[in-house]
Amino acid sequence: MSRAKESDELVFFVNGKKVIERNADPEVNLLFYLRKVIRLTGTKYGCGGGGCGACTVMVSRYDPVSKKISHFSVAACLVPICSLHGAAVTTAEGIGSTKTRIHPVQERIAKGHGTQCGFCTPGMVMSIYALLRDHPEPSTEQLMETLGGNLCRCTGYRPIVESMKSLSPVSVK
Repeated sequence: MSRAKESDELVFFVNGKKVIERNADPEVNLLFYLRKVIRLTGTKYGCGGGGCGACTVMVSRYDPVSKKISHFSVAACLVPICSLHGAAVTTAEGIGSTKTRIHPVQERIAKGHGTQCGFCTPGMVMSIYALLRDHPEPSTEQLMETLGGNLCRCTGYRPIVESMKSLSPVSVK
């Protein structure tokens, strides 16, 4: 393969599947790409400006300094796909579904009545999931900080926070 051809390819992963984009448009954001190009609609379009958390997904990258993979939540509406070369993106569809098995975070929110309309739920789930990847037993402060970037107009957060109590060694008050 020629060097010029290689440089025109963007390679990243979405829910474990390799994605190769040739001549990727630098103005396309991850949210648009997920919803319109590969048709993963679990990631929601809320505000389009990174303020609501409805489009939260997890990005994983290898950190050559620590020699570990770091996981972090991002607002997909703010992430240009061209910045994802070599990264792995995980969406709500990638961690569980009713067809396979829902993830424990999804299950806890459902059993704790942490959702009403459900629009914010995928973003909430992905924020918590990303936190758990690096901090399997998060503190109360970490849980609250993690949910700080996610808005919910229906529940007032109480059922969501209550359903996450079992994740923290110190109960959330």
